[in-house]
Amino acid sequence: MRLKALCAISLMGALLFNTTPALAEGGSCQGHFVNPISDICWDCMFPITIGSADVASGSEPDTSNPGNPVCICPLTVGYRIGISFGFWEPYALADVTRDPFCMVNLGTQINVGDLSHDIGDTQNGQGTVGYGGFYWAHWYRYPVIFWLQILTQVACMQTGDFDIAYLTEIDPMWNDDVLAFIMNPESVLFGNLIAQSSCAFDAAKTTGGKSLPIDELFWCLGSQGSAYPLTGNYSEHVTDIQAATLVAEKLNFKLHREGLTWDSVGADAPALCYEYPDPILPKSRYRYQMTNTVPDANSCYPYGSTTFNWEAGHDDLSNAGNYGYLMWRKRNCCFF
Repeated sequence: MRLKALCAISLMGALLFNTTPALAEGGSCQGHFVNPISDICWDCMFPITIGSADVASGSEPDTSNPGNPVCICPLTVGYRIGISFGFWEPYALADVTRDPFCMVNLGTQINVGDLSHDIGDTQNGQGTVGYGGFYWAHWYRYPVIFWLQILTQVACMQTGDFDIAYLTEIDPMWNDDVLAFIMNPESVLFGNLIAQSSCAFDAAKTTGGKSLPIDELFWCLGSQGSAYPLTGNYSEHVTDIQAATLVAEKLNFKLHREGLTWDSVGADAPALCYEYPDPILPKSRYRYQMTNTVPDANSCYPYGSTTFNWEAGHDDLSNAGNYGYLMWRKRNCCFF
Protein backbone atom coordinates (compact mmCIF):
# COMPACT_ATOMS: atom_id res chain seq x y z
CA MET A 1 0.00 0.00 0.00
CA ARG A 2 2.77 2.42 0.86
CA LEU A 3 4.60 1.72 -2.42
CA LYS A 4 1.39 2.26 -4.36
CA ALA A 5 0.85 5.56 -2.53
CA LEU A 6 4.33 6.83 -3.32
CA CYS A 7 4.09 5.87 -7.00
CA ALA A 8 0.71 7.55 -7.35
CA ILE A 9 1.89 10.67 -5.59
CA SER A 10 4.95 10.92 -7.81
CA LEU A 11 2.92 10.52 -10.98
CA MET A 12 0.31 13.05 -9.95
CA GLY A 13 2.94 15.50 -8.83
CA ALA A 14 4.85 15.23 -12.11
CA LEU A 15 1.72 15.76 -14.20
CA LEU A 16 -0.32 18.28 -12.26
CA PHE A 17 1.39 19.74 -9.24
CA ASN A 18 4.78 20.91 -10.35
CA THR A 19 4.56 24.12 -8.33
CA THR A 20 6.98 26.21 -6.35
CA PRO A 21 6.37 28.75 -3.55
CA ALA A 22 5.45 32.15 -4.96
CA LEU A 23 4.06 35.48 -3.91
CA ALA A 24 0.33 35.62 -4.19
CA GLU A 25 -1.11 38.38 -6.32
CA GLY A 26 -1.27 41.80 -4.77
CA GLY A 27 -0.70 43.33 -1.35
CA SER A 28 0.91 41.42 1.48
CA CYS A 29 -0.85 38.15 0.66
CA GLN A 30 1.65 35.30 0.32
CA GLY A 31 1.43 31.59 -0.30
CA HIS A 32 1.66 28.82 -2.88
CA PHE A 33 -0.46 25.94 -4.12
CA VAL A 34 0.18 22.88 -1.96
CA ASN A 35 2.43 20.33 -3.68
CA PRO A 36 1.45 16.77 -2.62
CA ILE A 37 5.05 15.55 -3.07
CA SER A 38 7.07 18.18 -1.27
CA ASP A 39 4.53 19.74 1.10
CA ILE A 40 2.76 16.75 2.66
CA CYS A 41 4.07 14.48 5.40
CA TRP A 42 2.91 11.13 4.01
CA ASP A 43 4.25 9.26 7.02
CA CYS A 44 1.43 10.94 8.93
CA MET A 45 -1.03 8.45 7.37
CA PHE A 46 0.31 5.87 9.79
CA PRO A 47 -0.32 3.80 11.77
CA ILE A 48 -2.72 1.73 9.71
CA THR A 49 -4.72 -0.75 11.74
CA ILE A 50 -7.05 -3.69 11.31
CA GLY A 51 -9.08 -3.99 14.45
CA SER A 52 -6.71 -2.98 17.22
CA ALA A 53 -3.60 -4.46 15.54
CA ASP A 54 -1.08 -2.34 13.62
CA VAL A 55 -0.40 -3.51 10.06
CA ALA A 56 1.80 -0.49 9.32
CA SER A 57 3.27 1.31 12.30
CA GLY A 58 3.89 5.02 12.62
CA SER A 59 5.78 7.38 14.87
CA GLU A 60 2.79 9.59 15.78
CA PRO A 61 0.33 8.84 18.60
CA ASP A 62 -2.84 7.02 17.60
CA THR A 63 -6.37 6.92 18.96
CA SER A 64 -8.10 3.78 20.19
CA ASN A 65 -9.33 1.39 17.51
CA PRO A 66 -12.12 -1.19 17.38
CA GLY A 67 -11.33 -4.32 19.34
CA ASN A 68 -13.03 -6.58 16.82
CA PRO A 69 -11.35 -6.85 13.38
CA VAL A 70 -14.69 -7.92 11.85
CA CYS A 71 -17.47 -5.35 11.42
CA ILE A 72 -21.07 -5.70 10.26
CA CYS A 73 -22.91 -2.86 8.52
CA PRO A 74 -26.64 -2.69 7.78
CA LEU A 75 -27.72 -2.28 4.16
CA THR A 76 -31.13 -1.44 2.71
CA VAL A 77 -31.73 -5.16 2.67
CA GLY A 78 -29.64 -7.33 4.97
CA TYR A 79 -26.11 -6.73 6.23
CA ARG A 80 -22.57 -6.60 4.92
CA ILE A 81 -19.49 -7.96 6.64
CA GLY A 82 -16.17 -6.14 6.44
CA ILE A 83 -12.87 -5.44 8.15
CA SER A 84 -12.41 -2.74 10.79
CA PHE A 85 -9.86 -0.47 9.16
CA GLY A 86 -8.13 2.58 10.64
CA PHE A 87 -5.76 5.20 9.20
CA TRP A 88 -5.09 8.96 9.23
CA GLU A 89 -6.51 10.86 6.25
CA PRO A 90 -5.28 14.21 4.88
CA TYR A 91 -8.69 15.69 4.25
CA ALA A 92 -8.71 19.49 4.57
CA LEU A 93 -6.59 22.58 4.08
CA ALA A 94 -6.95 25.69 6.21
CA ASP A 95 -5.78 29.25 5.53
CA VAL A 96 -5.15 31.65 8.39
CA THR A 97 -4.49 35.22 7.30
CA ARG A 98 -4.75 38.85 8.32
CA ASP A 99 -5.72 39.88 4.78
CA PRO A 100 -9.36 39.28 3.79
CA PHE A 101 -9.71 36.80 0.92
CA CYS A 102 -6.00 35.95 0.84
CA MET A 103 -6.12 32.32 -0.30
CA VAL A 104 -2.79 31.23 1.18
CA ASN A 105 -2.95 27.56 0.13
CA LEU A 106 -3.88 28.60 -3.42
CA GLY A 107 -1.26 31.31 -3.67
CA THR A 108 -3.67 34.00 -4.81
CA GLN A 109 -5.63 36.99 -3.62
CA ILE A 110 -9.34 37.16 -4.45
CA ASN A 111 -10.32 40.69 -5.39
CA VAL A 112 -13.89 41.31 -4.25
CA GLY A 113 -13.95 45.09 -4.12
CA ASP A 114 -14.07 47.33 -1.10
CA LEU A 115 -15.73 45.33 1.67
CA SER A 116 -16.07 46.89 5.10
CA HIS A 117 -15.19 44.61 8.02
CA ASP A 118 -15.49 46.11 11.49
CA ILE A 119 -12.84 44.10 13.32
CA GLY A 120 -11.42 46.80 15.53
CA ASP A 121 -8.05 48.52 15.57
CA THR A 122 -6.30 46.03 17.86
CA GLN A 123 -7.53 42.99 15.96
CA ASN A 124 -6.68 44.43 12.58
CA GLY A 125 -2.97 44.63 13.34
CA GLN A 126 -0.31 42.12 14.21
CA GLY A 127 -0.73 40.43 17.55
CA THR A 128 1.47 41.44 20.45
CA VAL A 129 2.85 39.01 23.02
CA GLY A 130 0.42 38.83 25.90
CA TYR A 131 -2.43 40.42 23.91
CA GLY A 132 -5.06 39.18 21.54
CA GLY A 133 -5.66 39.62 17.85
CA PHE A 134 -7.72 38.50 14.88
CA TYR A 135 -7.30 36.28 11.80
CA TRP A 136 -9.50 35.47 8.85
CA ALA A 137 -9.60 31.79 7.90
CA HIS A 138 -10.67 29.55 5.01
CA TRP A 139 -11.41 25.84 4.78
CA TYR A 140 -10.87 23.65 1.69
CA ARG A 141 -12.04 20.14 0.95
CA TYR A 142 -8.88 18.27 -0.02
CA PRO A 143 -9.61 14.60 -0.89
CA VAL A 144 -6.06 13.86 -2.02
CA ILE A 145 -6.26 10.13 -1.16
CA PHE A 146 -9.31 9.80 -3.42
CA TRP A 147 -7.53 11.62 -6.26
CA LEU A 148 -4.48 9.39 -6.04
CA GLN A 149 -6.53 6.19 -5.62
CA ILE A 150 -4.42 5.12 -2.65
CA LEU A 151 -7.54 3.41 -1.30
CA THR A 152 -10.33 2.00 -3.43
CA GLN A 153 -13.07 1.74 -0.80
CA VAL A 154 -14.95 5.05 -0.96
CA ALA A 155 -16.61 4.45 2.40
CA CYS A 156 -13.16 4.81 3.98
CA MET A 157 -12.14 8.21 2.64
CA GLN A 158 -13.36 11.63 1.65
CA THR A 159 -14.37 11.77 -2.01
CA GLY A 160 -15.24 14.54 -4.45
CA ASP A 161 -13.35 17.50 -5.82
CA PHE A 162 -11.07 20.13 -4.38
CA ASP A 163 -13.38 22.85 -3.14
CA ILE A 164 -13.36 26.06 -1.12
CA ALA A 165 -15.75 24.94 1.59
CA TYR A 166 -15.83 27.92 3.97
CA LEU A 167 -14.91 31.60 3.81
CA THR A 168 -15.09 33.38 7.15
CA GLU A 169 -15.22 36.77 5.40
CA ILE A 170 -18.87 36.08 4.52
CA ASP A 171 -19.74 34.73 7.98
CA PRO A 172 -21.01 37.58 10.21
CA MET A 173 -20.29 35.53 13.34
CA TRP A 174 -16.57 35.13 12.65
CA ASN A 175 -15.62 38.63 13.76
CA ASP A 176 -18.34 39.18 16.36
CA ASP A 177 -18.00 37.33 19.68
CA VAL A 178 -21.47 38.43 20.83
CA LEU A 179 -23.18 37.15 17.70
CA ALA A 180 -21.14 33.93 17.85
CA PHE A 181 -22.60 33.29 21.31
CA ILE A 182 -25.64 31.93 19.47
CA MET A 183 -23.49 29.02 18.26
CA ASN A 184 -21.52 28.45 21.46
CA PRO A 185 -23.69 29.47 24.45
CA GLU A 186 -21.85 26.98 26.68
CA SER A 187 -18.79 29.23 26.52
CA VAL A 188 -20.21 31.21 29.45
CA LEU A 189 -19.42 28.20 31.65
CA PHE A 190 -15.70 28.26 30.85
CA GLY A 191 -14.79 31.93 31.08
CA ASN A 192 -13.52 31.60 34.63
CA LEU A 193 -10.21 30.93 36.32
CA ILE A 194 -11.00 27.35 37.38
CA ALA A 195 -12.07 26.21 33.91
CA GLN A 196 -9.17 27.92 32.19
CA SER A 197 -6.66 26.61 34.74
CA SER A 198 -7.71 23.07 33.88
CA CYS A 199 -6.36 23.68 30.38
CA ALA A 200 -2.88 23.38 31.85
CA PHE A 201 -3.42 19.61 32.05
CA ASP A 202 -4.27 19.48 28.33
CA ALA A 203 -1.24 21.61 27.50
CA ALA A 204 1.09 19.50 29.64
CA LYS A 205 -0.13 16.24 28.08
CA THR A 206 0.55 17.40 24.52
CA THR A 207 3.76 19.35 25.17
CA GLY A 208 6.07 16.83 23.53
CA GLY A 209 3.78 16.32 20.54
CA LYS A 210 3.67 12.57 21.17
CA SER A 211 0.54 12.38 23.30
CA LEU A 212 -3.07 12.96 22.34
CA PRO A 213 -5.07 15.82 23.86
CA ILE A 214 -7.76 15.28 26.49
CA ASP A 215 -11.12 15.22 24.71
CA GLU A 216 -13.01 15.73 27.96
CA LEU A 217 -11.46 19.21 28.23
CA PHE A 218 -13.16 20.30 25.03
CA TRP A 219 -12.99 24.00 25.89
CA CYS A 220 -9.18 23.84 25.78
CA LEU A 221 -6.84 23.65 22.81
CA GLY A 222 -3.77 22.75 24.81
CA SER A 223 -0.77 25.03 24.48
CA GLN A 224 -2.57 27.10 21.83
CA GLY A 225 -5.17 28.52 24.24
CA SER A 226 -8.93 28.51 24.72
CA ALA A 227 -11.31 27.08 22.12
CA TYR A 228 -13.87 29.79 22.83
CA PRO A 229 -15.17 31.96 21.33
CA LEU A 230 -15.59 30.17 18.00
CA THR A 231 -14.45 33.24 16.08
CA GLY A 232 -11.27 34.66 14.59
CA ASN A 233 -10.60 36.59 17.80
CA TYR A 234 -8.08 35.20 20.24
CA SER A 235 -6.75 36.42 23.57
CA GLU A 236 -3.66 34.21 23.75
CA HIS A 237 -0.73 35.44 21.68
CA VAL A 238 2.75 34.06 22.28
CA THR A 239 3.96 33.85 18.67
CA ASP A 240 2.23 34.46 15.35
CA ILE A 241 2.38 30.76 14.44
CA GLN A 242 0.93 29.73 17.81
CA ALA A 243 -1.97 32.15 17.36
CA ALA A 244 -2.57 31.10 13.74
CA THR A 245 -2.60 27.43 14.75
CA LEU A 246 -5.16 28.20 17.44
CA VAL A 247 -7.44 29.92 14.90
CA ALA A 248 -7.15 26.98 12.45
CA GLU A 249 -8.19 24.55 15.19
CA LYS A 250 -11.04 26.85 16.28
CA LEU A 251 -12.35 26.93 12.71
CA ASN A 252 -12.51 23.12 12.71
CA PHE A 253 -14.46 23.27 15.99
CA LYS A 254 -16.84 25.80 14.44
CA LEU A 255 -17.46 23.56 11.42
CA HIS A 256 -18.22 20.68 13.78
CA ARG A 257 -20.66 22.87 15.69
CA GLU A 258 -22.43 23.87 12.48
CA GLY A 259 -22.71 20.26 11.33
CA LEU A 260 -20.48 20.83 8.31
CA THR A 261 -17.81 18.34 9.41
CA TRP A 262 -18.69 14.76 10.39
CA ASP A 263 -16.49 12.08 11.90
CA SER A 264 -16.08 8.39 12.59
CA VAL A 265 -15.19 6.93 15.96
CA GLY A 266 -12.66 4.38 17.20
CA ALA A 267 -15.23 1.94 18.49
CA ASP A 268 -17.24 -0.97 17.11
CA ALA A 269 -20.30 -0.40 14.87
CA PRO A 270 -22.43 1.55 13.99
CA ALA A 271 -20.06 4.52 13.59
CA LEU A 272 -17.69 2.36 11.53
CA CYS A 273 -20.34 2.17 8.82
CA TYR A 274 -21.33 5.81 8.56
CA GLU A 275 -19.95 9.15 9.62
CA TYR A 276 -21.93 11.08 12.20
CA PRO A 277 -22.22 14.74 13.28
CA ASP A 278 -20.51 15.80 16.49
CA PRO A 279 -21.02 19.37 17.77
CA ILE A 280 -17.97 19.02 20.03
CA LEU A 281 -14.58 18.81 18.34
CA PRO A 282 -12.97 15.39 19.01
CA LYS A 283 -9.48 16.86 19.37
CA SER A 284 -7.67 13.54 19.67
CA ARG A 285 -8.80 12.51 16.19
CA TYR A 286 -7.00 15.37 14.44
CA ARG A 287 -3.43 16.27 13.53
CA TYR A 288 -2.07 19.33 11.78
CA GLN A 289 0.99 20.22 9.76
CA MET A 290 2.09 23.48 8.17
CA THR A 291 1.91 23.85 4.39
CA ASN A 292 2.43 27.63 4.01
CA THR A 293 4.32 29.73 3.70
CA VAL A 294 7.22 27.49 4.79
CA PRO A 295 6.00 23.86 4.60
CA ASP A 296 6.82 21.29 7.27
CA ALA A 297 6.62 18.00 5.37
CA ASN A 298 8.50 15.96 7.97
CA SER A 299 6.12 15.97 10.92
CA CYS A 300 2.56 16.48 12.04
CA TYR A 301 1.27 17.27 15.50
CA PRO A 302 -1.78 16.55 17.67
CA TYR A 303 -4.21 19.39 18.21
CA GLY A 304 -3.14 21.54 21.13
CA SER A 305 0.53 20.56 21.05
CA THR A 306 2.97 23.43 21.42
CA THR A 307 4.41 25.03 18.31
CA PHE A 308 7.71 25.76 20.10
CA ASN A 309 8.97 22.31 19.08
CA TRP A 310 8.85 23.02 15.35
CA GLU A 311 8.10 26.64 14.44
CA ALA A 312 11.73 27.80 14.21
CA GLY A 313 12.49 28.49 10.54
CA HIS A 314 8.82 28.31 9.52
CA ASP A 315 7.92 31.95 10.00
CA ASP A 316 9.21 33.86 6.99
CA LEU A 317 10.20 37.36 8.12
CA SER A 318 8.68 38.80 4.95
CA ASN A 319 5.40 37.04 5.65
CA ALA A 320 2.72 39.43 6.91
CA GLY A 321 0.62 36.94 8.83
CA ASN A 322 -0.28 34.33 6.21
CA TYR A 323 -0.26 30.64 7.17
CA GLY A 324 -1.56 27.41 5.70
CA TYR A 325 -2.23 24.06 7.34
CA LEU A 326 -3.10 20.54 6.27
CA MET A 327 -5.55 18.85 8.62
CA TRP A 328 -5.28 15.11 9.17
CA ARG A 329 -8.34 13.22 10.43
CA LYS A 330 -8.43 9.74 11.97
CA ARG A 331 -10.71 7.44 10.04
CA ASN A 332 -12.13 4.20 11.33
CA CYS A 333 -14.38 2.43 8.88
CA CYS A 334 -15.73 -0.92 7.79
CA PHE A 335 -13.65 -1.91 4.76
CA PHE A 336 -15.54 -4.23 2.39
